[in-house]
Amino acid sequence: MSPNTTSKTPIVFVHGLWLHAESWNSWIEFFRAHGYEAVAANWPGDGKTTEATRQNANAVAGYGVTEIADYIAGELKPFTKKPILIGHSFGGLLVQNLLGRDLAAAAIAIDPAPIKGVPELPFSALKSSFPVLGNPFNLKRAVSLTEPQFRFGFTNAVSEQEAKELYAKYAMPAPGRPLFQAATATFNPNSATKVNVENATRGPLLLISGAEDHTVPPVLVKSTLKNYSKSPAVTEIKEFAGRGHSLTIDSGWHELAEYCLTWLQAKGF
Repeated sequence: MSPNTTSKTPIVFVHGLWLHAESWNSWIEFFRAHGYEAVAANWPGDGKTTEATRQNANAVAGYGVTEIADYIAGELKPFTKKPILIGHSFGGLLVQNLLGRDLAAAAIAIDPAPIKGVPELPFSALKSSFPVLGNPFNLKRAVSLTEPQFRFGFTNAVSEQEAKELYAKYAMPAPGRPLFQAATATFNPNSATKVNVENATRGPLLLISGAEDHTVPPVLVKSTLKNYSKSPAVTEIKEFAGRGHSLTIDSGWHELAEYCLTWLQAKGF
């Protein structure tokens, strides 16, 4: 990521588990075309491309939410003004972390991984995370999803052909630690997934959910919204019918991007 430090409003996209910054390329082009300075953040250990990360999977192993959030916070420092953050899945959790620390002007969390304080454990979410949580040794490992696992967790709401194409293009190894941290958050008062939900002076936050998402079902996003009830800062939610966890990379991504653009413009960005 290389911010240009121009006068344009900066937007930084943050990927989640099993995807690379490259997964935001269409969004970056879209928002640049609408006058924003748009770039994608990296996670520690990410290769320059999806394929490079696949070839060096061990480089991403072992990192947890705190280390990843702090790494991205460092990437934000060169900007001359606070950026807008848009994150997907664990990237959605990360942008909430950074917004709560007043490091962003606004944030959009798309199908965000549950922050501490979200107690629900839907079966589909447990099944989606089982490829990692099913083996305690994955805590310190990089884990890859098989095509059927990616189909269940990401691409259940698209055609079989599109699911195969998305897996081949985007799927890559991810650190197992963040999922273990999310799974144990309820029992850990100092969980890495804790977010400053009571920050009254932070910028606006939009939570987005896909109605058919197996990995982060809408109930988890609605529960996240409830956690912000004590803050007077703007927190809003939008659900997209018929959409799964791949909603930022599949053929329907443009609908979401348009909604995000309209929302940001309505908030004065």
